[in-house]
Amino acid sequence: MLRGELYDPQDPTLASDRLQAKLAIRSFNALPENLSEERAKKVKAIFGSTGEKIHVESNLRVDYGYNIHVGENFYSNFDLTLLDVARIEIGDNCMIAPGVHIYTATHPVNPDERNSGVEYAKPVKIGHNCWIGGHSVVNPGVTIGNNVVIASGSVVTKDVPDNVVVAGVPARVIQIIE
Repeated sequence: MLRGELYDPQDPTLASDRLQAKLAIRSFNALPENLSEERAKKVKAIFGSTGEKIHVESNLRVDYGYNIHVGENFYSNFDLTLLDVARIEIGDNCMIAPGVHIYTATHPVNPDERNSGVEYAKPVKIGHNCWIGGHSVVNPGVTIGNNVVIASGSVVTKDVPDNVVVAGVPARVIQIIE
């Protein structure tokens, strides 16, 4: 799975890991907002690694949790979905607006292979100092450079270089950040 090879998502170990993640996420999402230290502790226990200072609003959704690695000073607003079948790496000082989805899971395009239930994954990497606008989608295998702004509603299907603003479906560079 982590090597990007086809795998069976119904494997008992993987199914158990997803169930444990769902239970942990349910517990996190139920915590009141005024318990920010407890909320941060729960997220740190769910994610593979984090910086010291992080803040994640509810509702959060993950597949496994342990494939998610965020840097220092991470912030995500409401309704973040992270399909972490492969590694999701997010750098320092990154902010994520409401309703963002980051996917590593993908499926074969051949219908017979796809209907067999197998799938595969491609990692996502997001650099430092990035802002991802509301309801944007980052697709499997994408690398986003440092100091990038993803405009709201964008669908990022290809790698993004450093120091740019991207927007649209599919996202394209609309501005260079000086």
